[in-house]
Amino acid sequence: MTTSNPLRIGGWLLAPLAWLLLTLFSITITLALFGIALTSPHTHHLLGMQSAARVALWYFSLLSTLAMWLYTLWLTTAFFKRRAVVRKHYIIWLLINILLALKTFAFTPVIDALALRQLLYSLLAAALFAPYFRRAIRVKQTLTRL
Repeated sequence: MTTSNPLRIGGWLLAPLAWLLLTLFSITITLALFGIALTSPHTHHLLGMQSAARVALWYFSLLSTLAMWLYTLWLTTAFFKRRAVVRKHYIIWLLINILLALKTFAFTPVIDALALRQLLYSLLAAALFAPYFRRAIRVKQTLTRL
């Protein structure tokens, strides 16, 4: 009886892994900024002057960032362990990135060019990586562990 070991992570799989790691790093920085804001008395004073809807949106943004960080961390760990669930969850993760970029573009008071660039990066990543994760033989041979 022969058992085949899954392939090592390499080739074009390094590009989606790099995207995942860079996103994890970016979200970690964002969470650090939220942490700095939460510990600042000045932020609490400014939040107290805002409407309840704006404060709720701020906390929703904090919670969604934390949830995305946890999901990205779990997905990164599963990717390194070459789990089979990564193929499905990576596509879901890409779609969530698009939704968050749309949220930023529509509701966040940032420069439109910056929000549009983030949206375009998310769309490009999904357009390239989603079909790759669904159809590539290399992905199916690498991400096989239960």
